[in-house]
Amino acid sequence: MKPAERRLRRDLPVVRRHLTTSTALALAGAALVVGQAGLLAGLLADGFAGQGPRTTALAALTAVLALRALLAWARGALAQRAAAEAKRALRERLSARLRHTGPHRLAAHRHGETATLLTRGLDALDPYLTGYLPTLAATAVVPVTVVGWLCWTDWTSALIVVLTLPLIPVFGALVGMHTARRTARQWRLLARLGGHFLDVLAGLPTLRAFGREHHQTGVVREMADAHRRATMRTLRVAFLSSLVLETVATLSVALVAVPVGLRLLAGELDLRTALVVLFLAPEAYLPLRAAGAAFHDSAEGIAVAERVFAALDEEEPPAAGSARAAGGTGSASVRTPARASVRAPASVPVPVPVPDVRTARLRLDGVTVHHPDRAAPALDAVSLTVHPGEHLALVGPSGAGKSTLLALFLGFTAPGAGRVLVDETDLAALDPDAWLARIAWVPQRPHLFAASVADNIRLGRPDATDAEVRAAARAACADGFAERLPQGYDTLLGEHGAGLSAGQRQRIALARAFLKDAPVLLLDEPTAHLDPESEAAVTRATADLVRGRTAIVVAHRRSLLPHADRILTVRAGTLAPAEGLVPS
Repeated sequence: MKPAERRLRRDLPVVRRHLTTSTALALAGAALVVGQAGLLAGLLADGFAGQGPRTTALAALTAVLALRALLAWARGALAQRAAAEAKRALRERLSARLRHTGPHRLAAHRHGETATLLTRGLDALDPYLTGYLPTLAATAVVPVTVVGWLCWTDWTSALIVVLTLPLIPVFGALVGMHTARRTARQWRLLARLGGHFLDVLAGLPTLRAFGREHHQTGVVREMADAHRRATMRTLRVAFLSSLVLETVATLSVALVAVPVGLRLLAGELDLRTALVVLFLAPEAYLPLRAAGAAFHDSAEGIAVAERVFAALDEEEPPAAGSARAAGGTGSASVRTPARASVRAPASVPVPVPVPDVRTARLRLDGVTVHHPDRAAPALDAVSLTVHPGEHLALVGPSGAGKSTLLALFLGFTAPGAGRVLVDETDLAALDPDAWLARIAWVPQRPHLFAASVADNIRLGRPDATDAEVRAAARAACADGFAERLPQGYDTLLGEHGAGLSAGQRQRIALARAFLKDAPVLLLDEPTAHLDPESEAAVTRATADLVRGRTAIVVAHRRSLLPHADRILTVRAGTLAPAEGLVPS
């Protein structure tokens, strides 16, 4: 018995009650099996003797069959109820743990794995609680009862059953150990897939801005194929196990039946006794065969229980250096060769080449943007020209349309009216990948992936060397804290950069922009939510970053405004010169 199984029975009273109830029902079922065999053998033996079936015995047999059906229904209903209560108890404990420590502390710092554990994972306990556990109780009761009755009926047949009965658990254990390893790997791959997929969805705007979204399609497809292959390998082993157990059980029953038949022909055994032995012998092996089949169905549930208890036993929140991206998926998701260009289908017009953005003007020409959840337009007939090398700062209240304006230049939002122009070329006509390759974007809340510090920076340029990554970190004032981490730049971060402060995450995002070295910068409140020390560091890094580039900076704080050439106020979807704010 695995530690997780002992823990389930120790920590969950409902599981203990379920096991006790299942044992009692199995004992009653064993008594009915013996009674059914005796009654049926008596009816058949009497019929062959020419006396005809007895009405009382036939009624008793009917009652026994009805009771067995009732016991089977009761066992199934009670098992379903116990499984529901056990899953509810574990979900409540995990939810309480989430509220206490935060979701990033569970499931290797990946929300997707936590969600998989709470939903699909705990549902995998159903086969264990409704199938394997009741069958396990039956294996402890039914064979003993049957063998005891056979000893009283025909000790020779009972001896054969006793000698062959251990073969089934022995072969089952040999195959079961292999199955358990494969099932654990299957669950790890499923959890890895869920965690990585949610991480990709959460960071999709970041991946799109850096041209890495197409590569993630292949990554998710490879992970899904790995889970599919692991599932098929597990099923092959399970089918092999069923074949082995059925073969061993059939041969064991044959070892009982053949001597009984020979002794019956020799007159050493009466028909009634022979029929009782033939009816009871398969019943002795049946619970063990069923337990072997149920074990394979329940192996995933046991693996999930191990992960649940491991999560509940976490006392110290893991440091950033110990965070793991579920088999290294985070690292694989970022540190990859530059993706090949994606050609448009033949039916799609060939995109217009992107102008030289170092000398191009960025323009909004009467642009209006409506969001579906807002009655008023986010931007209302806005016109704006940003000259090459100009540093434009946008200020204004939250919800005024500043981030929408940046999304227009990124191509993430299409105008309902008006045009977004690069010189005189409509942005909608440009190759979006080629355009985004010339832009570096630093959002207000940058998304960091469950990968190493170096690989998160390398998202700006996947083919960058370690030296170039460290140079970008120094330029963004991120080298100080990165080098103090347990494994330095190789330290694995949790999901969303768990283990780093807001200022540190912001500096890694700036390091991405330094590494990309794009001629156009779009910065969305890079100093928001930072403490004074972090704000000062990010301000210095941002001032160095925008030098010699065209930059549009959304700023709530004044620290970046002295570095702007022009300051505009965005209010209610319109632009106006900022009052009382004069750039240096």
